[in-house]
Amino acid sequence: MLRYLPPVLDPNALVSAATGDDAGVYKLRPDLAAVATVDYITPVVDDPFVFGQVAVANAVSDIYAMGARPLFGLNVVNFPRELPLDMLATILAGGAEKAGEAELAILGGHTIDDPEPKYGMAIFGTVHPDHLVTNAGARPGDQLILTKPLGIGAITTAIKRDLAPPSVAEAAVRTMVTLNRYAAEAMLEVGVDAATDITGFGLLGHLGEVVRASKVGARLAWRSVPVLEGTWELVARDCVPGGTRRNLESVAEFVYWSPGVGEAQQLVLADAQTSGGLLIAVPPQRATQLLTALRAHGVPEAALIGSCTDEAGVVWVE
Repeated sequence: MLRYLPPVLDPNALVSAATGDDAGVYKLRPDLAAVATVDYITPVVDDPFVFGQVAVANAVSDIYAMGARPLFGLNVVNFPRELPLDMLATILAGGAEKAGEAELAILGGHTIDDPEPKYGMAIFGTVHPDHLVTNAGARPGDQLILTKPLGIGAITTAIKRDLAPPSVAEAAVRTMVTLNRYAAEAMLEVGVDAATDITGFGLLGHLGEVVRASKVGARLAWRSVPVLEGTWELVARDCVPGGTRRNLESVAEFVYWSPGVGEAQQLVLADAQTSGGLLIAVPPQRATQLLTALRAHGVPEAALIGSCTDEAGVVWVE
């Protein structure tokens, strides 16, 4: 789709859509760059306030993945006129609460009539160009660390079908409303080579963007990947969103599976996430330091899940 767009030739455009990164970056002066992103989602939970929280945590995650600080945002709202406006007010209140935690000012927004509710934000942040983290800096030998467990797509599908046990649904909600701010703080404290956040394309899809942009390969140990409790049981009951199945099809050209990696494992690694964690490529000598820093910043489920290789563009799962 993007091949029809003209290339960005402005030398101040540090990051464009060319590398499939999380946000656009534009240098304003030698010590300051603007970072901009937009993301909005359909409801993944029934509670309007929680939906607002999740939508903002999901949108601002792109800023954190770039190592940037969010400054302000604009609400993006699609809402059917048939639903009560009090519901929309509650969604926006949830978003405002999460924006407050992110120290993100909401300066306005835009709303249109739409048959299905959608909510998110366009967000502006800043970063020093020398401290920018992209998906294109990973190097062979780097260790891959994931900061949140997978399974959100399967669990939110189960929530819609009234199949998710309360404790499983609550754990998924806690994961989705948790800002990646704290993981990003640890990442910047230690110093890393590359990062991206895990959202709709799943772990494998976003890892694919990293290996292509960085011209490296990767090996994943699927047993090391953190997964939310209840996910395996729900996948066995076919609580798999259509986006997850499309993700799995789309990675077939570059992902190779070791014998014994079954369909369930493949689906979970491709599971479409909402407000998922950061995937970080860190030099091997700093991996333990990063895991320690993540725990100190309140990211206890972070895990080492694999490493980068010199087999460019190829991902092995074993």
